[in-house]
Amino acid sequence: MANEASQKKVINRLKTIKGHIAGIEKMIEEGKCCDDVLVQIAAVKSSINKVGVVILEEYAMNCLFDDEKEEMDKEQMEKIIKSILNYSK
Repeated sequence: MANEASQKKVINRLKTIKGHIAGIEKMIEEGKCCDDVLVQIAAVKSSINKVGVVILEEYAMNCLFDDEKEEMDKEQMEKIIKSILNYSK
């Protein structure tokens, strides 16, 4: 990631997700209610999705607005579109 602020934001989110996963593991070890565990899993899924969106936005912006390139070639544009489509599955 080129943008240091975005990189720090992603790292912080990933650390939070890591903590949530450890919490889910503890909940299962303690025999917590399945509903409570599933709520936490849904929260982790949402957090992972948000991290993916931030990374995807950064990737697209870096490729689309590269100051070193005057134009973007078709191959590069196809690569960006493929990444977006793969992420959205």
